[in-house]
Amino acid sequence: MEISGVISAIVIGIVIGVLGRLVIPGRQHIGVLWTLVVGIVAALLGSAIAAGFGVADTKGPDWIEWFIQIALAAVGVAALDRAQARR
Repeated sequence: MEISGVISAIVIGIVIGVLGRLVIPGRQHIGVLWTLVVGIVAALLGSAIAAGFGVADTKGPDWIEWFIQIALAAVGVAALDRAQARR
């Protein structure tokens, strides 16, 4: 992966993390850094899952890929929030 691919994955991951956090109702007790990490991981995993299903590259916007990424980010944010609540 080239440096431009890494940078774009980080930027997209940040957006995905914020959108995933917005999907979860209420206040989350995790920091911004964890939100960014979850978003980056969700973006990478979501892209891999979408490629596995063959929906990663379409002629228009990749809505299904974005939905998968945001759903993974929401699950990750919710899981970290629950882990923080137990402490």
